[in-house]
Parts: sequence; structure tokens; C-alpha cells
Amino acid sequence: MGNPLLDISSEVEPAMLEKYGLKLNDAILAEEKHQPLFEELVKLPSVQFIAGGATQNSIRVAQWMLQTPGATAYMGCIGDDANGAKMKEACAKDGVTTAYLVDSSTPTGCCAVLVNTPERSLCTNLNAANNFKVEHLKKPENWAICEAAKIIYSAGFFITVSPDSMRAACAEAAKHGGTYCLNLSAPFLMMVPPFKALFVELMPNVDILFGNETEAQTWADSEGWDTKDVAFIATRLSLIPSAKGGKRTVVITQGADPTVVAINGMIKEYPILALPKEKLIDTNGAGDAFVGGFLAGLSKGLDVEACCKAGAYSASVIVQNSGCTYPDKPEYSL
Repeated sequence: MGNPLLDISSEVEPAMLEKYGLKLNDAILAEEKHQPLFEELVKLPSVQFIAGGATQNSIRVAQWMLQTPGATAYMGCIGDDANGAKMKEACAKDGVTTAYLVDSSTPTGCCAVLVNTPERSLCTNLNAANNFKVEHLKKPENWAICEAAKIIYSAGFFITVSPDSMRAACAEAAKHGGTYCLNLSAPFLMMVPPFKALFVELMPNVDILFGNETEAQTWADSEGWDTKDVAFIATRLSLIPSAKGGKRTVVITQGADPTVVAINGMIKEYPILALPKEKLIDTNGAGDAFVGGFLAGLSKGLDVEACCKAGAYSASVIVQNSGCTYPDKPEYSL
């Protein structure tokens, strides 16, 4: 479950980032001052419209890696408009089962993706994505999907939208022995006390926690941990007591540096697939793609090393394309 967004993506000059007070490798919710940005991007000759949203990216990549129609499902809220229809079409083409809540009174959410190759800055107008309700999740046909899921995943961004849906899905995973996965997603989420509080509340039932080095550092800062050691932060996150009596896995990506994995306090590092600079087109969606590959491997019962390899592969494909897009089939066998 997550926030389905249409990515409005274009290569831009640094001046546009400065104009709107945006930073590379950051993700924020749009304020009033950012609204003209969307109109400005749409008018650029290089603009592209791509089905996006962090969780939707991950589930589409997982489905692409699995190549088994209907192996994955996704919920979120879209508008009854052309952009919502584009999202439905993209997921249907990929083989992802969708159970969207359709809000006829609010436009589909969108995300301004400002690319300064190969880095990017994200600025999101949630719109309809902000209107997902736990009642939709609990409709019998949708709850059946939740009950049947071996793995349930949400990006942390969903915390701003429907905490009750996350609580319900997390509790259901614990009840039926499913794996609950969560992503730290963006530094601002840990800086806002109500959002951070939900992370803390869910953490005892989180089996796999994803994040990047900046998000891990922000968590440490918010906890008052006096450290800049990513491995140490991952270790402490893995040792937050589990209500399930199991061992939490914490997976921290670091861009071009190795991925740090902590399991119950034990650290290992796994390499990414290094690419020459000329092959890097757009890092937007790279972290989402890593998660998608990792979850695809997990669903096949692969160990953490193999899941990280699958994640590294899928991320390496996505950064060679604009937005979270990929060829028809992966050159990778799970």
C-alpha cells in the first residue's frame, strides 16, 4: 500500500532547484510556493509522464522481476481522471493486481521529478493519494488480498496518509505469519514527531526495514545517537526488540557504496553493480527498484545475499532509464 503518483519528470538546470528551494537527493511534500513548479515542468520539451510513487515503483519492479502475472497486488488512492487511468494501465501491463480507491472529487497525485543527471529532487502533490482510508483496505475483497499476502510492504511516505491502514496491515501480517516490510523513505518523516511516533509504534512488528544512509542518519539524530557510522545505526535499528520474537533485518543502501545489512546486531555488506558514469541516466526510483528486486527474491525464499543481488540488479537497470522504467524482461533469473 502506498501513494500512487504520476511522475512529471525532466532534466533541469540547477537554477530551477534553487528557484524553488529544492535539494538534490531529497523528497518533500509540495507547499504553496511549489505549485508553479508543476506548470513549469509540464511546459518543458523534455518532460516525461511516468507511473510512479515509491511503493508503486517497488511493486512494479518486483512484478517485473518475478514475471508471474498476479504475483503482486497494490492499493492506493487515485483520482477519476486521465492520470489515474495511466497508472491503472501501467500496472495492468506489468501484471500487478490493483485495488485502487478512486476519489472522483480529487485529481490523481503527482510528483515533480527534477533531474540533474544522475541525481534528482522530488516534490510531491499528494492530491487523491492523500485520501486513502482504512475502510477501503477492510472491504472484504481487499482484506482478502491482505490476508493472503506473504509479504506486505509500504514506504514510510504512507505514514502521512493512512496510519490506521498501516497498523491494520502490520497486525494482519503478524497474525498470519506474513513478513511486514517498511521503508524510512525520507528524512522529513523522522523530523515530524507524529510521523516518527508511528515508525516507533510499528517497529516491533517490522521484519525488514529499508532505508538509505541519509535516512539512517536522520533516525540516529532524532534518537540522540551520537554517531555517523551507518553500520552502527543499522545494528541498533536491528536490535529494537521484536514483538514477534524473531530477528529484524535492516537494509541500508548507500548509493554507489555497498549495501549495509544488519540482522539481530550482525553486520554484512553487499556490493552494488557499479556502472560507468556515462550509463547513468536517472537515479530516480533506484532505491525503490532495489526494494522491488529484494522483495521479489524474498518471495522466492532466497537468502539475504541473493535478495541483495536481485535488488542491486534491478536498481542497476532502473538508473539506466528515465524514471522507474525497464525493458520487457529482466536478464536475471531468481
